[in-house]
Amino acid sequence: MALDAAQAAKEILAAVGGPSNVVSAAHCATRLRLVIADDSKVDPAAVEDALGAKGNFQASGQLQIIYGTGTVNKVYDEFCKQGNISAVSKDELKDVAAQNQNKFMAAIKVLSDVFVPIIPAIVASGMLMGIMGAIEFMGNAGYFVLDTNSVWWRIAGLINACALANLQILLGFSAATVFGGNPYLGASFGALLISGSFINAYGAADAIANGTMITLDVIPGLYSIDWIGYQGHVIPILVGVWILCQIEKKMHQIVPDMFDLFVTPLVSVSGAAYITILFIGPIFVWLENAILGLLQALLSVPFGLGYILIGLIYSPSVVTGLHQMYTTIDVSMLGNLGVTYWLPIASAANIAQGGACLAVALKTKSEKTKALAIPSGISCLLGITEPAIFGVNLPKLKPFIAGMAGAAVGAFICSLTKLGATGTGVTGLFGILLCINQPVQYCIMFAASFGVAFALTWVLYSDEPDKARAPKAAAPAAPAQVDAIDEAGVLASPMTGTAKAMTDAPDAVFASLAMGNGAVVEPTAGEVYSPVTGSVTMLFDTKHAIGLMGDDGTEVLIHIGVDTVELEGKPFTAHVAAGDAVKAGQLLITADLGAIEAAGKPTATMVIVTNTDDYKAVTPEVGSVTAGEKLVTVSK
Repeated sequence: MALDAAQAAKEILAAVGGPSNVVSAAHCATRLRLVIADDSKVDPAAVEDALGAKGNFQASGQLQIIYGTGTVNKVYDEFCKQGNISAVSKDELKDVAAQNQNKFMAAIKVLSDVFVPIIPAIVASGMLMGIMGAIEFMGNAGYFVLDTNSVWWRIAGLINACALANLQILLGFSAATVFGGNPYLGASFGALLISGSFINAYGAADAIANGTMITLDVIPGLYSIDWIGYQGHVIPILVGVWILCQIEKKMHQIVPDMFDLFVTPLVSVSGAAYITILFIGPIFVWLENAILGLLQALLSVPFGLGYILIGLIYSPSVVTGLHQMYTTIDVSMLGNLGVTYWLPIASAANIAQGGACLAVALKTKSEKTKALAIPSGISCLLGITEPAIFGVNLPKLKPFIAGMAGAAVGAFICSLTKLGATGTGVTGLFGILLCINQPVQYCIMFAASFGVAFALTWVLYSDEPDKARAPKAAAPAAPAQVDAIDEAGVLASPMTGTAKAMTDAPDAVFASLAMGNGAVVEPTAGEVYSPVTGSVTMLFDTKHAIGLMGDDGTEVLIHIGVDTVELEGKPFTAHVAAGDAVKAGQLLITADLGAIEAAGKPTATMVIVTNTDDYKAVTPEVGSVTAGEKLVTVSK
């Protein structure tokens, strides 16, 4: 049965403290991402029990609620609609959330923002590279005749090489977009750093060996650089583009408009090129090579211990958000080694968590847990781990630990088989397409990761005894009558809350006194009582407003909330009808204040003396007020 997205959005909006507590909202493939103004207003139990929610966690300065692929976008649309939250806040969310992050996590988020848009290109090239490698292997083995000089094969070769061969251009474009600069200048800068004028970085070792390396003095006798391009490098490109963007922004501020078009691009690209090639580039090339060297050393630790360590920590790194930097590692390895040994380990970790989750699904007797664990486990096997990790495995802990153990075993298999991927961005079942040269090894890793995690979870996991929450005490029924002041020339407060002058109304029409003077009540309870003894002259079909005539001639309009006519009566229950006689303090209407707030409407209730012109003065009380107490005095 399809999820009622409107009800799901209503419940989660109320659980997080209403629209006023949501600074910004966005969603990714599986999660509703919220930046919350005041965490103390969030009801964790209500968030956990909200319709359709498969789990929730705090990460990257955001409250993230898991709904799953194909569902989260529908809940998000209803969430924004009901809470009157602008859809453009998706872009604002990154900046708002970043204010709550430390610098290290913010830097990792930048890496993620740069790489996410270009992953499809890398995936396409990587998959085709793997497929072509498998075809070439089978052709060389004599399974069929392969003509590698045909136009079809040559074009395929162009396709599989294009993304990685021109990666620095893609990085330049994407990074400039993230850093707030001109993406075309960023792309030009990336192209500059892999220019054919340099000695190709992939041929640098040969140039050194045969004595053709070009070394140029920067400061004669003190400092020189090797004239090598930046093929295969990532970090120097990102740093260089960041410098370019800072120069560009400054130039836009100081260069007159008539010269800006040609002066700013020239100075920005030239300045960044000189700074990067002469100074920054060599430093970060060394740093990047050192990091890759460290990772290679870790992967080379005897007995596969380095692989095992990475397998163990991979899933916990997903919890902390550190996994967003792993694409950088993959791309650097691809650029320098032609394959990445990191992605198969990531795939093993994802598969293992999926195995643990599916073991929970089969063993649990809880229908709710089973309904969550089955799709989450399948999602894990397709490379999307968050629903399984945050919705099932981590809260129950033992399955999460079993998944870590399965990942360690799968990583050890990767070590034994030297399993490498020709691209990045795809794990799980479809990850085999990036390891098409080693399909048997990938299948062994898959079976080991899944099997160990599944078996350990089956042995260790058992449903916890029901820890039913203590039932909430039923709220006492609203009294049909409250003690109320019943004097000529006095209006009792229809609601409990805070009284304000009518000029403080959150609606310009009411605040202008165009409809009459009176008072505003910011209610804390939804019961609306009669302010006078008299009769009901009018009750709107939508029940958001009611007119009364007091026995003393006072004409009163009670308008509950602002623009609540748009709610079509859903949050209101009327206890009287037009023409009924009423007494001061008698229950007229019950309003669901939570539903009104969830719809993004103010709950401020206007109590208006519509025949204000008949009186010399209409004087409101201000401050805390209880239903039935004096609210307005009229005098002739």
